[in-house]
Amino acid sequence: MEGIAPILGRTMVLVAHPDDEVIGCGALLQRMRQASVVFCTDGAPFDDFFWRRYGSREAYAQLRQQEARRALECTSGRAEPIFLADRVPELVDQQLFRFLPQGFDALVRVVQERRPDALLTLAYEGGHPDHDSCCFLAAQLARELAVPAWEFPLYHRSTDGLGVKQEFAQPGDQEFVLHATAGEQEVKKQMLAAYASQGDILAHFGVELERVRPLAGYDFSRPPLPGVLNYEAWQWQITGAEVAASFARFLVEQSTPDVAGQVR
Repeated sequence: MEGIAPILGRTMVLVAHPDDEVIGCGALLQRMRQASVVFCTDGAPFDDFFWRRYGSREAYAQLRQQEARRALECTSGRAEPIFLADRVPELVDQQLFRFLPQGFDALVRVVQERRPDALLTLAYEGGHPDHDSCCFLAAQLARELAVPAWEFPLYHRSTDGLGVKQEFAQPGDQEFVLHATAGEQEVKKQMLAAYASQGDILAHFGVELERVRPLAGYDFSRPPLPGVLNYEAWQWQITGAEVAASFARFLVEQSTPDVAGQVR
């Protein structure tokens, strides 16, 4: 507990989709004194494979928001949801890397409003492009606003093509493993159950352990891992090289003086 004390106070959790927060830090949320959970996309991809049974993409996005609220209610008021897509409608599931400037500006405002002591986000591991984008944005927020940033893993694909869950894909200087109590595990199960729209997908993640560490010093100009990334294996029309190029472009644009001579 001493090692993770920096993220047990007023912490802002930056995740891509409703349910990421429960899988990665559902027990930790129960220990935080005051947490806010920022969902950086609307959780509803353009592909109707994900939403057709709900009638429309918008209806599915609203459902996911409702599920997130129910899940966080299980923390007895310790965690408050913030939906970034309410402020920036372009932040659609799977599209975050295409709208980094808009997402970053909105996050800066949220951090300035809430003034967290620390950030906690997803690892750079190639599991999902939105997860990687959250990690990138958290790294930029930490640098710009001088807020310590931490990370947790969700899933990635190993070099031999196997799925790996809740373990860091890349080594880091420190790693802390939280062993959830029986009570915390029960609450985490209730939180997962709130996401009924995700079917049995969430049952493949454990509730006993959570891993966290200070955000690693990633080279965001390159894909997180060699070989085929998880979402590339899913045959999405998005590549790790494309996502990394978007990160590199953001960094160049942020360091370019504007017409008033100020660095953006």
